[in-house]
This record gives sequence, C-alpha cells and structure tokens, in this order.
Amino acid sequence: MLYAQKKRIGKALVYIILSLIGIIWIYPFVWMIAASLKTNTEYITKGFSLLPEKLQFENYARAWDTANFSTYFLNTTIITVSVVAIVIAVCAMTGYALGRYKFPGRIVFMSAITATMFMPKGYTIIPIYVFINALGLNNTLAGIILAEVGGAHVLFILLFTAHFSGLPKELEEAAEIDGAGFIRTFVQVMLPLSKPIFATTAILQFMWAWNSFLLPLVFTLNKPELRTLGVGMYQFVGEHSIDWTGMAAAATISLLPIIIIFIVFQRYFVEGVAGAVKG
Repeated sequence: MLYAQKKRIGKALVYIILSLIGIIWIYPFVWMIAASLKTNTEYITKGFSLLPEKLQFENYARAWDTANFSTYFLNTTIITVSVVAIVIAVCAMTGYALGRYKFPGRIVFMSAITATMFMPKGYTIIPIYVFINALGLNNTLAGIILAEVGGAHVLFILLFTAHFSGLPKELEEAAEIDGAGFIRTFVQVMLPLSKPIFATTAILQFMWAWNSFLLPLVFTLNKPELRTLGVGMYQFVGEHSIDWTGMAAAATISLLPIIIIFIVFQRYFVEGVAGAVKG
C-alpha cells in the first residue's frame, strides 16, 4: 500500500515537472503570437503581458501585403519543396548503395562525408557562390535551390544507410526472382518500407530549408523580390525604428507551415527516430 502511494506521488511529481518544462518551452512561441496582436507602443510598455488590450489583426495584413511577405512566402515554398524532394532522392539512393552493397572505398567514402559534419557552413559560402555564379544561376531561385542541396546531408544519408542495412536480404532475392532489376527493386520494394525515414528526413530538411538565412541572403542581395521569409524580416528594420509587432506577425506566419508539417508527419517522424536509434 505504501509502495503504491509512493509510486503515485512519484508519477505526479514527474507530470508536474514535465508540465512546468513544457510551459517554459512553449512560452516564447505563445508570447510571440501575443506580441503579433499588440501595437508597437503596447509591445514596448507591456512586453511581458500576454493579453493585448485590443487585438491588432492589421499587423498580419501589414506583414503579408505591405512587407511583401506574400511573395516571400511563395519563394520560400518553392525553394523548400524543391530542396526537400532533391535531398530525399539523393540521400535515399546514397543510403541504399551504402547500406546494401559492399564495394571498394566504401569506408573511406563514409568517413569523408561524415567529416564534413565538422565543417562550418560559413567556410563554404565563397566556393558555393563562385560555383553558382559560374553556372549563371546567381540571383535566381534555381541558384538558391542548388546551393541548399549542395551539402553532404550526412545525417540523412546515415539514417537511410542504417535503415536499408537492416532490411532482410530475402526481399532483394525475391525481387530478383520476379525479374526486378536494381532500380525496380529500389523503387518498388525498398522505398515503400522507408516511410518513417522519409518523414524524418522531410521534416528536418523542411525546417532547415524553410528557416535558412545565410544562403538566401547571399544569393538575393541584388534581387530583393527573390527573398525568402527569413531574409524578408529585414523589411521591418528601418533606419531609425523597428516594427516589432509586424516582425512578430511575420514570424508567426513563417512558423505555421513547420508546425503543420510536423503534426501531419509526427507519427512517421517518431517511428523513424526510434528505428534509427534501435538500428
């Protein structure tokens, strides 16, 4: 009886602690939404208050139309969707080759791409710019997309490698008996079994591409109409003042797609991470 009571108290304490951590974790997001519904004066004088005196929905209209965020949103969507699709395709094929086949130089190749994880992205911006400029893609959406997908994406390659290496060899043997070649086996047999890894890669890459700042900034310096949401935040910074509530509204607009994507693919994301850890 005493043991059961202690167990209940222990669970209650865990729930209380986790709830407090959750509140602390989510507070900045709730505060940002509240700030997006205030006036700039109220934002400065009552910054920590979550309840606006009067809801200022015109902040969202100002961010969407006046600050040109409708164009930035479209640019960001095109770039992000393209980057996610290309990264998934490349990482899936690379992970399949590394996970299912033994070939000379395999260990060296994996070590080389893993080493790129320790290279700061800022160090590679100059060669990336020179390469994109040589292709004549500077100040274009295609140039930004190519620059974003140009990394090694080591984490995703390793996730796919671990996943494919754990699949039974009999799957490929059965496909071979049915007359399936390399590509058909990969597309029709292996890929349908990789939904959790697909979801994990899609969510993480979506977040990184959607929030990317450095590369879009560099490749849109001379063409502001190609800016992404992250770079477009500069629209709210004036020479002598900053539109804080407009920026909060724009940030809220920018975060909504990420939240929606995570909610939709949450189950697959959890399964993919769990499978990777188990593997």
